[in-house]
Amino acid sequence: MRATLKRGSIAGIATAGAAMLVLSGCGAAPDAGSGSATKSSFTGCIVSDSGGFDDQSFNQSSYDGLKKSEKDLGITVKSAESKANSDYETNLNGMMSAGCNLTFTVGFLLGDATKAAAAANTDKHFAIIDFAYDAPIANVKPVVYDTAQAAYLAGYAAAATSKTGKVGTFGGIKIPTVTIFMDGFYDGVQAYNKAKGKSVQVVGWDKATQDGSFTGDFEKQDTGKQVTKNLLDQGADIIMPVAGPVGKGSGAALKEAKAAGKDVKLIWVDSDGYLTAPEYKDLMLTSVIKQMGEAVEAVVKDDKDGKFSNAAYVGTLANDGVAIAPFHDLDSAVSAETKSELDALKADIVSGKLVVQSQASPKK
Repeated sequence: MRATLKRGSIAGIATAGAAMLVLSGCGAAPDAGSGSATKSSFTGCIVSDSGGFDDQSFNQSSYDGLKKSEKDLGITVKSAESKANSDYETNLNGMMSAGCNLTFTVGFLLGDATKAAAAANTDKHFAIIDFAYDAPIANVKPVVYDTAQAAYLAGYAAAATSKTGKVGTFGGIKIPTVTIFMDGFYDGVQAYNKAKGKSVQVVGWDKATQDGSFTGDFEKQDTGKQVTKNLLDQGADIIMPVAGPVGKGSGAALKEAKAAGKDVKLIWVDSDGYLTAPEYKDLMLTSVIKQMGEAVEAVVKDDKDGKFSNAAYVGTLANDGVAIAPFHDLDSAVSAETKSELDALKADIVSGKLVVQSQASPKK
């Protein structure tokens, strides 16, 4: 399979992203872990993007998958946390010096640095999360997700649950791995409107124009808090931030709104926020999950067993690569009718009867 998250000019995007990020710190030296399983000679490594491994989102989920591989497969794990875009090359070079057999890079913005490292180290294997190249690279495996499918279900659930008739979403940086969530969410709301004869509005994103609200990075939680307040001021009562750690700012704004008497809810992304961001669990309607940990461990096992392939892994509802989380404490807020409709929609997406489309969707 080959995904088609088109690169455009990744160097340009990364440069622009770097200008918006706080350029502090430098490339971290790899940190070695220790597992409990019988050790092998295989070393698996990972380089984060600027969100870091404690982002309660996709960096953390990917890292947790590698650490689980350490325990289950007996490999050695080394990691390097990037503080800014300028750290990517330095951190990758450090991994090569550390003797990594397989190195994971996390995020769209590491596309150029990963390609360069792979070209300079053709005897090493790489896997990049959330990015695929226009032309396959022999020693790089893309791990990508059709998150529009799961976000569609979240959008439908949000529209069915909203009391104000408005729901909101915003992104960090305007890149395909962000807008794919927003597209799916938008279409899920429209599906609810069509099925029920309603007119729930989406604020913060317009799929047709591909324009909406963005904070400009994945770090500034204060900005995420302000953007969330803006969406609340426009009448939204359910918000889905697609911005890594910036989502904590959205959670903070919603906690304040709830304390002020508003009935508001949060939709997390990448991981089950009820578990990874428990400080907001009383607000958490659901989460749009990318099962990164499972994919990471599967790629490690294949490479360790001599079965590395550069064919893209594409996570979908059909292979459980993407999903929506349980409603947890807010289960009673979602009607039995809506739950039944969500099950039917998922079945239709899995069967191919319903095709969820985004400009950023990978090919399967």
